[in-house]
This record gives sequence, C-alpha cells and structure tokens, in this order.
Amino acid sequence: MATSFGCNATEMASLEQLLGSGANASMFICSKLSSISDQLAATSYAVNNTYLLFSAFLVFSMQLGFAMLCAGSVRAKNTMNIMLTNVLDAAAGGLFYYLFGFAFAFGRGDHGNSFIGHYSFALNDVPSENYDYSYFLYQWAFAIAAAGITSGSIAERTQFVAYLIYSSALTGFVYPVVSHWVWSPDGWLSASNTDSLLFGSGVYDFAGSGVVHLVGGVAGLWAALIEGPRIGRFDQEGRPVTLRGHSASLVVLGTFLLWFGWYGFNPGSFITILVPYGSGSFEGQWSAIGRTAVTTTLAGCSAALTTLFGRRLLSGHWNVLDVCNGLLGGFAAITAGCSVVEPWAAVICGFVSAWVLIFCNYLAAKFKYDDPLEAAQLHGGCGTWGIIFTALFAKKEYVLQAYPGKSSRPYGLFMGGGGRLLAAHIIDILVILGWVSATMGPLFYVLHKLGLLRISVEDEVAGMDLTKHGGTAYIYRDDDHGQEMGLMMKATPTQTTPQDNGTSFEHGR
Repeated sequence: MATSFGCNATEMASLEQLLGSGANASMFICSKLSSISDQLAATSYAVNNTYLLFSAFLVFSMQLGFAMLCAGSVRAKNTMNIMLTNVLDAAAGGLFYYLFGFAFAFGRGDHGNSFIGHYSFALNDVPSENYDYSYFLYQWAFAIAAAGITSGSIAERTQFVAYLIYSSALTGFVYPVVSHWVWSPDGWLSASNTDSLLFGSGVYDFAGSGVVHLVGGVAGLWAALIEGPRIGRFDQEGRPVTLRGHSASLVVLGTFLLWFGWYGFNPGSFITILVPYGSGSFEGQWSAIGRTAVTTTLAGCSAALTTLFGRRLLSGHWNVLDVCNGLLGGFAAITAGCSVVEPWAAVICGFVSAWVLIFCNYLAAKFKYDDPLEAAQLHGGCGTWGIIFTALFAKKEYVLQAYPGKSSRPYGLFMGGGGRLLAAHIIDILVILGWVSATMGPLFYVLHKLGLLRISVEDEVAGMDLTKHGGTAYIYRDDDHGQEMGLMMKATPTQTTPQDNGTSFEHGR
C-alpha cells in the first residue's frame, strides 16, 4: 500500500505556525500532497498489475513448452493427439477454473473456511478488495500447468473423453482445494493464515512444488497405474523396452520454453514488485525477486549437469533427453523454496533432485510402470524433495521477506531453525498424497470400469492420429519412405542404406 502524503490535524497546525496566518496556503499544500499520494498509489497499482500480468503470460507460455515436450516425447503416430490434449487442458481448464476453481481456491467473504473457498463463483465479485482479474489469470495459468503434468503420464493410450473429464475435475476442484490450503489466507496449511499456523509456520511452498507439481504427479501416477503400460513397453519377460519419442529437437525446444516460463512461475509468485515484504524498502522486494530468479536458474543448471554425468555413469551415453528431464526436475524441486534459500543451497537442491529422478525412474522400470514423459517421477518425486529441501535450508531473513505478518517464524532445520517447519512440510506431503489419491484415483478407476479410459489395442497399434484424429501430424510417412528408398536403391545400387542409430524419426511406430 502506498504511503499517504495527506496532512492530519497536527500537521496542519504545524504548517500554519510555520507559515504564520497562511491557513489557505497550508490547505493548498496539503491538498497537493494528497493529490500526489493518489497518483503514486495509482502508479503503484498499475506497476504491480503489469508485473503480475507479465508473469501470467510467462506461466502461460509454459503450455507451449509442455506441448513441444510432449510432442517430442511420444511417437510420431500420436503427435496430433498429444498436441490437442495440451490445447484442451488450457481451454477446458479455463472454463472450469472460471466457474468453480478460483472460488474453491481463493474465494473469500464474510465467513472464511480453512478447507475450501466458497465465494466468487464465475468471478461474480471480482474485482474486489482482495483480488483483481490479473490475479485470476495468473492462478488459472498455474491450474492448467497441473493438468498438463498429468496428461503426459497417460500419453499414447488414453481416450480423448477421459482427458476432458479428468482435466475438468483437476482444474475445477482437486487442485483448487490444495491451493486453498496452502496459498489462501484462510487455508489451514497457509503461512499467510497468522491466526492458525501449523506448528507456528504453516507451509512454505512459495510457487508450488507441492501445490502444482506433486498434485499433477500423483494424479498422473494413479492414471498410469490404472491404465497400465503401453503395448510393447515391456517384453514377455518383463524387461523394459525403450519406446523412443520421435523428435529430440521438440523436446529441447519445449525444455527451453519451460525454462523461460519458470521465470514467471517462481519470481512472479511474489505477486507485487513495489510492495516491501518486511524489508522496509522497495529495494528489498526487488532483491528478493532477483534472488528467486537466480536460485531457480542454479537449481536447474545443477540438476542438468548432475543428470548428464549420472546417466553417463549408468548407461554409458551422453543423453540430451535425460538432461532435459533432469533440468526440469531441478526446477520442480526449487519451486517451493526459491524465495527463501541461498543460491548455494539451490545448487544442492538441483544436485539431489537429479538423483531423485534417476531413482524414481529405476523404481518405475522395476515395477513395470509406464510414464512416457516421466511426469509422475519428475514432478511427483522432485516436487516432494523440493518441499523437504525447503524445510531444511530456508533462511530466517528470507522467510520474513517472503512471508511477512509475523516478527518471527520457524526456518530451515539445517539453518538452525529447529524441526517445526520440517514437521509441517511432512504433513503437507501426506495430505496432498491422500487428497489427490482419494479424488483422482477413484475417478480414473470409474473411467476404466466404464470403458472410457483406454483406447483399443487396434487403435493403439495404429496410432491415435490416424484412428481418432483423421490423419497424421506429418505428411511424411513410413510407406512413402519405403517407396523412396526403393527408388534410390535402384538408381544407385552400390549405395548402402544408412543404419538407424536411434536418432531418426520413427513414423507410424
């Protein structure tokens, strides 16, 4: 809130004494100061809303990153299908978050509720003293990100109607309830709910390692478990068979787009840029936002390099696809503590997250779990680590900047802050696991029993682009390739066919 420059009665009297009998002059000066105060307040409001809108646009750009990442990670015969699901995650999520989700997450009125919001359905009282339209847009971008995570787990084998049903449920109800717990001032886990702080701290999930990534990862886990692995993912002896995605270029493009969008995801979660958070100066706010961008960057970089050398040791290859997933795992982990940890701690966060992802992928293969995007392992596993990491490394000074309203708060165990924050964060992990499992698990099971979840064997083998969407994403197909190679061999009989080294397109597979 901008500082008022108007004059109270005491100040008016002082001005009259200073100016002699110039009461009119005193009133004139005070009126001008009041006018300046109003202009500064309007400017501050405009700057903060511009910052929030720009952050919302950055987070929304992550949808394009998800789309490119998903498209490159699946086989060419399912490209149109996975791209369409990403578009509809945003579209269906937009309507359901508008009608219900925002109200369940942030609806505030005369009677607060620590479990779920119950005001502002269809934005009926927005803008208000609590929220403006820009805040809704920002939170919608977060909601559809959670839905996008789940869509990757069940790629290449899921009926289209199932995408619409689960995406609507996740963005309209399941995700908003969790975000209400942690981010609404009324939520029972919220660090902003100073009247009812869990263990005196609440949960420090600044941008959503738990709220977004763990929610999306657990939903994807249940969907993929109930649906079962793709045909050919495991051989008759149960050994994993690699079903390689058709474009490493799209995977890398999607990764960089997500990296770019994460600068709206994490620093943007401060919501404002001109209001100090307990630092006593605007400079403190700007510094905190800049530090958040730095910790985000370092965690991703550390995770990428750790994955590069870790996978080299385990498989003997320098694999760009593994590095991309490792990088994103680092981002998912740092999202909770990005505003409250030192840069050096972010490097540790990324290093550990890489090994968490590698271990989760090992478990997935061992238990014959199939997730084409490694979404449950990446977002669920690394998101869980991020919540624990924050409870270990949160710095006292930064906690008070990011979570104002109290003169003292618990902080990281390894930073001398005791174990209360860790206890709160463990409870956070458990209740998210329980809530998402109790809601999304039965939903996917019912869809499975009704025959609405998985496509037929014939459609899966042929590919959903041909059987469900009327054509392929690429004009270039296997039959064309075979005819062209035959003509080439006849024209140049001494030329040998290049061996497939695993990096070419695998159309129609």
